[in-house]
Amino acid sequence: MTQRREFIKKALIGAAGAGIGGIGLSAKSYASIIGANNRVNLAVIGIHGMGQGHIQSYSNLKDVSVNALCDVDSNLFNERIKKHFTDKNLPKPKTYTDMRRLFEDKQVDAVSIVTPNHWHALAAIWAIQAGKHVSVEKPCCHNFYEGQKLVEAAEKYKVVVQDGAEQRSNPCAQTMAAFLHAGKLGEVYMAKGLCYKWRDTIGKTPDGPVPAGVDYDLWLGPAPKRPFSKNRFHYNWHWNWDYGNGDMGNQGVHEMDIARWGLGVSLPTKITAMGGHFMFDDDQQTPNDMIAIFEFPNANGGGDKKKILQFEVRHWISNREGVKSENPQHGNDYMISADNTVGNLFFGEKGFMTKNVNEWQTFMGKERAPGEKGEGLGDHYQDFVNAIRANDQRLANGDIREGFYSCALIHFANISFRLGRTLNFDPEKMQFVNDPEANAMMTRNYRAPFIIPDKP
Repeated sequence: MTQRREFIKKALIGAAGAGIGGIGLSAKSYASIIGANNRVNLAVIGIHGMGQGHIQSYSNLKDVSVNALCDVDSNLFNERIKKHFTDKNLPKPKTYTDMRRLFEDKQVDAVSIVTPNHWHALAAIWAIQAGKHVSVEKPCCHNFYEGQKLVEAAEKYKVVVQDGAEQRSNPCAQTMAAFLHAGKLGEVYMAKGLCYKWRDTIGKTPDGPVPAGVDYDLWLGPAPKRPFSKNRFHYNWHWNWDYGNGDMGNQGVHEMDIARWGLGVSLPTKITAMGGHFMFDDDQQTPNDMIAIFEFPNANGGGDKKKILQFEVRHWISNREGVKSENPQHGNDYMISADNTVGNLFFGEKGFMTKNVNEWQTFMGKERAPGEKGEGLGDHYQDFVNAIRANDQRLANGDIREGFYSCALIHFANISFRLGRTLNFDPEKMQFVNDPEANAMMTRNYRAPFIIPDKP
């Protein structure tokens, strides 16, 4: 992607008067410029689960102030403010229920979007149009069309936009990609992503009244109008197609990004996926077991001119598949815990590689002799702030176009699974080949006024 960033005060011309979410917020509502003290004022949107990690991580950075919080559940504000601000002698942040009001706040330089998936792209586009620097949690889009429009917005407006694929900031992942791309494993013909997380049944909950203090209409946003249910609200929205993308689009998106990055590919030409929701009779709609295979062209490869990416989501009882960390320091990491096995495998003509979030290891030749290895964790939050201060998108270590490509694979797999057939995709035309039904599933019917702009 071309380097497109300049200071916001020199940008955001054109699109003047383009309203955001029907509130008349213009693209000329510039973010406040970083002052002489280098302080970045940042807001966190979505503070129920992961949002708390964002609050804590940004608050720990030098010259960064989390000066605003936004959530549709106003019941969360008092506890979060006490826990993360007043108990730590930090200034009390402003609070917003409607993110559109937040985007009008000129004292906010940047936003970190930690909403449910169905809000990610629209919230990011609105923020970009308002002149805010944006870090958007994974997956950056709920469907393929949203990802296209988010990339267009990021490339049009002159702000830093960071995708939430946080492993891009890790020296472990950076050295992994450098090793593979340098040909040290020979021709890498296949990558595998693993997402084995022991997730129990979510049970069944009836529809019921909206809890006091929750703006449910704002929570639904772009999604269809339907009654409230606890199993479609905090966290369990992940397992409902209207709001989430299953575990492949939850934890799995990180490993999908690593697999695609290491393999050195963008969009596939053939996709097939199968699986199901096994063992549990509950409210979950998304599969808890799914295997997806993606085929990519490889003009420089030997034999068949293609590469393969295999991805598997598996719940409940599972084995390690060879990515368990052998480093005692990493034994309690959430990705390689007593229950979970999350990571990647790469297969090449000279050997194979195992990788988890902390480290990678190669095994070379027929003897599978231990070869080169690497490790190291970074700080995606610090990288976002560094990119803002330096006005350099590259420092964010999370380009939104790369995030979109990885999310596209998730959406393609889910479409193949839901239709029950193999799909052929044309990366040039950005659509499935002779398949109107599959193409229709790359977007959704949006509920006004929460509509993704066709020309952001």
